[in-house]
Formats: sequence, structure tokens, C-alpha cells
Amino acid sequence: MPGTLKPESRTGTPHRASYEESGSHHDHGPEATYGLLGKDLDLFSEAGFDMEKIHLKRNAPVAQLYEDAIKYEGAVLASSGALINFSGKKTGRSPKDKRIVYEETSKDDIWWGTVNIKMDEHTFEINRERAIDYLNTRDNVYVFDGFAGWDPKYRIKVRVICARAYHALFMHNMLIRPTAKELEEFGEPDFTIYNAGAFPANRFTAGMTSATSVEVNFKRKEMVILGTEYAGEMKKGIFSVMHYLQPVKFGQLSLHSSANEGKDGDVTLFFGLSGTGKTTLSADPARMLIGDDEHVWSDTGVFNIEGGCYAKCVGLNAEKEPEIFGAIRFGSILENVTYSYDTREPNYEDTGITENTRCAYPIEYIANAKIPCLSNNQPTNVIYLTCDAFGVLPPVSLLNSEQAQYWFLSGYTSKTPGTEDGIAEPTPTFSTCFGQPFIVLHPSRYATMLAQRMTASGTKCWLVNTGWAGGAYGVGKRCPLKHTRAIIDAIHDGSLAKAEFTNFPTFNLKIPKAVGSVPAELLDPVQAWADKDAFKLQSKKLAGMFSKAFERYAADCSPEVVAAGPQV
Repeated sequence: MPGTLKPESRTGTPHRASYEESGSHHDHGPEATYGLLGKDLDLFSEAGFDMEKIHLKRNAPVAQLYEDAIKYEGAVLASSGALINFSGKKTGRSPKDKRIVYEETSKDDIWWGTVNIKMDEHTFEINRERAIDYLNTRDNVYVFDGFAGWDPKYRIKVRVICARAYHALFMHNMLIRPTAKELEEFGEPDFTIYNAGAFPANRFTAGMTSATSVEVNFKRKEMVILGTEYAGEMKKGIFSVMHYLQPVKFGQLSLHSSANEGKDGDVTLFFGLSGTGKTTLSADPARMLIGDDEHVWSDTGVFNIEGGCYAKCVGLNAEKEPEIFGAIRFGSILENVTYSYDTREPNYEDTGITENTRCAYPIEYIANAKIPCLSNNQPTNVIYLTCDAFGVLPPVSLLNSEQAQYWFLSGYTSKTPGTEDGIAEPTPTFSTCFGQPFIVLHPSRYATMLAQRMTASGTKCWLVNTGWAGGAYGVGKRCPLKHTRAIIDAIHDGSLAKAEFTNFPTFNLKIPKAVGSVPAELLDPVQAWADKDAFKLQSKKLAGMFSKAFERYAADCSPEVVAAGPQV
């Protein structure tokens, strides 16, 4: 695109070891460690860091990280004040390269398979040493100490050690930032990330299938990253850690969801895969945002795991998403976004580097964020969002306990033709617990805990379809956003729970006969389709897809949960 810079020279990590002020010890004097003294420094020496050579910058000021990223990493200051960074070859997560160490303290709890691939302890030690050896060659090593989890009873202390200012700033935004006193008393972390992403894994090491490796060791309480500089690996890595620790250590339920709270303290959890409207619908101006992605439903309420948001940027504009657009300012990170060479204006329409352009910003940059990001109330409503391109599912259904478990384990949405090459008709996507790549325990453990908590709290569970009505994609039309918002409002004000319901066949869902201003014919897919026979065939087809997808979980579920699915 004319006037837009796609900086080939800035997508790697150039000049890292060859800048003029090698070592740069005189830049900040003895304060450069930013409070890393005594026992803290001993921890680094014991881990294998050469404290005589490297220059540690702990919890460096945002301005300092900006300057270093621009000077040494090819970052660019955007016109809005945000920092544009580039992650190199990898512009998204590498799920096939994610591994968990098979060791005695956690092996019986992990859901082993394609999601959680086994790694032996010796290979982890090799990769860990490789990462530390690489970090020891850097003139600047950045440390960020922060927290995961807003509730002090259940939070963990996380230490990130990395070679890029960009990565330090990213985790400064995504973790919960400690106060000066908390930093002074931080002590030994509960989990440590060694991010040497610019340095590849050795493909000839046992168990390695590529130059990329993202690995977690629960016994050592460590994570090692090699061969990818995509910052999202750290965010989702900590989420996976919390997906293990919260149920196993604390007995609490970690969830891939957004959450908001009404003026009366009523909390809603939103679940949904990409394209279902989770971010849009949970960002409600009439409600406070607890968080947009990762939460824990605890014995005492709901709390956000993160201190920031990691939003998609493709097509972003001030009209459609004013809250996110307004959060892109000084302190925020724009990741792999191209920009105008003359004005430094970000180009959110350009996907020349990747379609997965992102922005990371502190959650307080959202005007209606609830700080601290927690509620002492149990959720009133749980909403599963799905985008059904087959046009079968109703816009809203009320689920019972067994159905809540079934649909949670299924994690259904669909891709529409044109979203990926080779897709000519709607394609189902089943991602268990609405976040399969991050699940660590068997999905049924999370589903059971969810059902128990909903029953104990009297929480209502709703299935909301933001997809097509009156026909499949290409024939019907997508449910208008105003009608979906009206449905969500009716859930929040309690009127929908008092509605008169009827049964929706095959899927055996309870659907309301009326919801405020929403057209009655839209609420019942049977009525919305002109061709009733075509609807029956499509319904049966989708039901069969559900049954097949659920086979992998059936053996670990009660007969009642298995029977809660569609009947073919």
C-alpha cells in the first residue's frame, strides 16, 4: 500500500549486540538493577546468570523500555504514542511446539495428548541452559516481576526474564503491576519465564520437532521459550500455568472468559471463540469490565488473572470499538501493525505482516474497567456465545446443568466460507472449554467444577447464537447486533429468566417465546427458515457433527451429560 511501511529490516531483532555503548553500564549507574539487591541477585547467580557481564533492568520505567526498544530493536513510536513492535518470523502462537515436562508431581493431573505434549526432564534442562546461555550473551537483560490474579488469596508471583524491551513492556502491561512496596517485598517468584525467543531450539535435541519450543515445568516452576519472539506465548503460557495451579493447588476454577459487572453487583461470564462477539458484547457501557479474556471463579467471587488486555487490531476504528481505539496511547504496544512512513499513523486495515495484529495495554486504559479487577459476588449469569453459520441454533436458549456441561465441553462455533482458503461451506469448530489450546487438566474436571459452582450459586446458563438465521451462510442473514444486544440486556435485567419457554427439537433446548423487541420469528429457527424440510436436514447434519465431536469426552462424563446433547 503506498505510504505504508512494511519494515523488513524491523521484523527481526537487529543490532542487539553491536550498539555503541556495549554493556551500557554507565547509562544508569548502580540503580540499573532497579531494586534487585542481595538475595534477589543471588537467585540469578544460582540460576546460571553471569552477574559480572549482564546488565539487569528490573521493572524498568515504561519510558526506558520505549527508548531501548526504539534504539536496539527497531521499534517505532506511533502517532498515538503507542510503541509499534515486530515479533519476527512468528506472528502467532505455536501450539504444536508447546510441551509440558512429564514429572512425578504433575503427571497424573495433566491431560496428555496433542494439546499437552510430553517432554522429558533432561530435554527441559538442556533447553533451559540453552536459554540462559543466550541471555548471558546479551548486554541488556530485562526482568519484570508482577502478579497473575487480582485476588491476593489466589494470585501467584511471576518473574519474566527476557532479552527484548518489547517483551518486558508487554508483560508489564499483561501482568498485574506491583506497587513499590510489593516489589520491594517480592522475594522468590512462584513461576519464572526464561524468554530467549530470538535463539532457536536445537532440532536434534530429543523430542524437538522444530527450532521453536515453548515448555512448562511444574516441578521447577519454570517456563522456557526458544525460537519464537511472539509475545503472546508468555501471556498464554501463564494462563496455562493458572489453568493447572488454580484447580490443583487452590481448588478454584480457571476459565477462558470475559467478565463484567452491573451496577447492582450482578456478574456475567462470557465464553466464546474468535468471531462470536465475546469482546464486543462484554464491553457494555452500562456495566463495569472485570476483564476481557482470563478469569477465575473462586469461592469468594470472580477475579481477572491479568493486568491488561490483548486486543485484535484488524479493521479497528474509533466508531466500531471506541474503548480499544482510545486505549492505544503511550504505554500501549502495537504488535506487527504497519504504519505510514510520513505520519507514523498505524494502518489497521493492512494485514501484510499478519492478520493477527494486536495491541496490548493496561486494563486501566479502558474507561469503565473495574479496578481492582474482581468482584466479591458469585456470577448471576453465564453466557456461551456461538456463531452458527449453519443457521440451525436459536438466538438464545436456557441450559440446564447437564446441558451446561455438554456445551462447555463441546465449545462450539463455526467458520464461514472465505475465512480460510479452501472453505466452501460452513465448517464446525469444537474447542473444548472454549479454549482447548490452553487446557491442562482433563476438560471434564473444569466442566464438573463449573456445573457445581453454577448449581451452588443458582447461576443461570444461556446459549447465545450470534450467527445466521433463516438459512445457512449464503441464504440466511446474520442475527443483527441490535437484537443480540437486546437479548443480553434481557438476561441482565432478569426479564428473560421469567419468560415463557418452549422446546426446540433435536437439540432439546428451551427457547423463549418472546424477548422484548426481538422479532418472534427470529427466536425459533424452524419458523425463520422458509424451507422447513431443508431446515430438518441441516439440523440433523449439525447434530451428527456434535455427537461425533463429543465421543472423545463421553467416557469421562455421566450418562446424563452425554444425553444432554442433540439426539440424532
